[in-house]
Amino acid sequence: MASIKDIAKKAGVSISTVSYALNGSPKVTEETAAKILAIAKELKYVPNAAARSLKKRETKIIGVFLTNYGGAFYGQLLQGIQDTLNSKGYEMIVCSGKESHRFIPERMIDGAIVLDYFFSSEELIRHADAGHKIVVMDRELAHPNINQVLLHNTSGATLAIDHLIEKGHRKIYAVTGPEGSYDATQRIEAVRQSIGRYSDIEYQELPGDFNKPAGEKAAEHIVKEFTEPAAVFCLNDEMAIGMYNYLAKTKYEVGKDIHIIGFDNIELTQYTQPRLATIDYSERKWGAVSAEHLLKLIANEPAENERIYVTLIPGGSVQEVKV
Repeated sequence: MASIKDIAKKAGVSISTVSYALNGSPKVTEETAAKILAIAKELKYVPNAAARSLKKRETKIIGVFLTNYGGAFYGQLLQGIQDTLNSKGYEMIVCSGKESHRFIPERMIDGAIVLDYFFSSEELIRHADAGHKIVVMDRELAHPNINQVLLHNTSGATLAIDHLIEKGHRKIYAVTGPEGSYDATQRIEAVRQSIGRYSDIEYQELPGDFNKPAGEKAAEHIVKEFTEPAAVFCLNDEMAIGMYNYLAKTKYEVGKDIHIIGFDNIELTQYTQPRLATIDYSERKWGAVSAEHLLKLIANEPAENERIYVTLIPGGSVQEVKV
């Protein structure tokens, strides 16, 4: 692979002159720059990104750290991040797994957006102490180099439970999320608080992990002990879809025997029959706002912590029952 030294030798100029030409500096004449660029093209020169970023102390790349890539949730979120970054001349890499965490201390990226509950808060604080810029989407951390853009999980879960109760439901299940997930913890705590306001609710929690198989397993449990119409709050739409899948193989009907409400309003919910009631927010906006905040941190501009608000979308999956 050709180097700057090779180009300089063939052009009969210094290495610094080649560097100026390749970087578009006005310190070299147009004629000399054109000659150097032609030789670079002839030699198929490829810039060493690592060396360049070390010199400039920037890569123009942002790392987006996710717990996993599964399910239909991440598409719009990542699109929002990408659109915002691209508009400011940045690119993104999407990472998952412990090994990718070294991208931050090794300065392979200019900043990090974290939606990964396997990334410990202690580790993030250490990186922030070292001057790295971070936006968290899944926890609350107080640090001048960390900004948080969180969902309003509490109000969303409260809306879901209130909707079920307003429809007359008094037998309610909640399918929980993965242990360690900030969003899941916030939602289930709000559910418990909402249920606690009523003395006549029969309430049960079933384990879940934000994927379809967990919803199918929860539906199987509910069917086995079914005696009367029941309502279920799945802490995300993926598990709600799993319940639809399982119930489609039984005599029990969604919106008649088992009433379901989800959280996230993923695109697939628009095609469910009956339409899944769910808690809505803009995944694209959540991603875009997170990217905006990170770029402000990188530019040393003020950025206040922010929450993304949610709304209820009614659907045929939750019908009124007689108390």
